[in-house]
Amino acid sequence: MKARYTLAMLAAVILLPFDSSAGLFDKKDADEKRAEIQEMRGEILARLYSEKPETEEMIANSVGYAVFHNTGINVLVVSTGNGKGVAHDNASDKDIYMRMFSAGAGLGAGVKKFSAVFVFHDRDAFDQFVDKGWNFTGQADAAATTDAEEGKGAGAADAAGTINESVSVYQLTDKGLALQVTLQGTKYWKNDDLN
Repeated sequence: MKARYTLAMLAAVILLPFDSSAGLFDKKDADEKRAEIQEMRGEILARLYSEKPETEEMIANSVGYAVFHNTGINVLVVSTGNGKGVAHDNASDKDIYMRMFSAGAGLGAGVKKFSAVFVFHDRDAFDQFVDKGWNFTGQADAAATTDAEEGKGAGAADAAGTINESVSVYQLTDKGLALQVTLQGTKYWKNDDLN
């Protein structure tokens, strides 16, 4: 297990310079980067609302939410991902720009893009996420709850992950809303360059 983790970290160091969200080789200024993240947020929320319309009211009535876009790269048995996003505090109407990074091991090759939306129903959970970040390294994936499990029929648009009763998570791929939310091996933290 240690060897896999070491390989994942080595791949991350090698692949990190090619990620535009890392800021390396990226000539955009902070305002352009923030505008790009806000545009990305709008696109992801529009997709989520289209696939699961009830989330629009849920997000509007929540303490806050966070939207991330991640690009993952699989090379042989090592996978890494770098992403960017923004958390929004509904009470203060303030945006907090954030980063994400994931590393893991598994067979495969290629690039996988996905987006995640976190909906915070509890102030402490939102503040913890924004102020201290979250680290799912070594933790299990979020448990997916679907209408199919409740006997209401299956469908990718019915999936939501839960970290606990305070946070709902939706993960979107190129094919739509994912049935399983994958958070294992992922870390989220403030982007000091953009806040």
